[in-house]
Amino acid sequence: MEFNDKVTTVDELREIVGHPDPMVARKGRPRFDVFSRQFIEKSPFCLIASRNAAGEMDVSPKGDPPGFALVLDDKTLALPDRPGNRIADTLINILETPEVAVIFLVPGKGDTLRVNGQAQIVRDPDLLERMTHKGKIPKLAIVVSVETIFFHCAKCMIRSSLWKPEGWPDISALPSLGTVLKTQLEWDIELETLDGLIDESYRDRLY
Repeated sequence: MEFNDKVTTVDELREIVGHPDPMVARKGRPRFDVFSRQFIEKSPFCLIASRNAAGEMDVSPKGDPPGFALVLDDKTLALPDRPGNRIADTLINILETPEVAVIFLVPGKGDTLRVNGQAQIVRDPDLLERMTHKGKIPKLAIVVSVETIFFHCAKCMIRSSLWKPEGWPDISALPSLGTVLKTQLEWDIELETLDGLIDESYRDRLY
């Protein structure tokens, strides 16, 4: 699509959105403190953004019981890599371009926590053992050397009503994942069978 009225310079953007309060502009921190540690300890879910050498972006969700992400020291964060679709976009991106950005959420909490830094893939046994869940040790961990940490305000959560069930949309008309995959990928498999395989993977192969 073509658009006629585009913002193309920082000066033009600032004329529209204004400038941040100097106090807000200073919110980034170079290391974990007691507040960011507490937040991560309560978080069961995060999103990690990465990019490959060609600049193509990816955002991947990560979830586990609260405390799954480990703050190893004031500058180091570790995330377990659990079984998935084995496409491994995030891991391959890290090998090509180590810069990542992570945002942590806590259910019911409006604020979010953002962590930016340089990532590496590790398999040190002592670290992986600390990430054991239901008897399963992850094969890999993503370790982030922190550059900037900061809390993000709750306005987007308030606007979205994300934590308020009464504000949630009706999802009954949305197709199952099996329907989407069968249609998009033209798989020659019965939908009932495909949905069953997906349900089985959710039940038996989370770890």
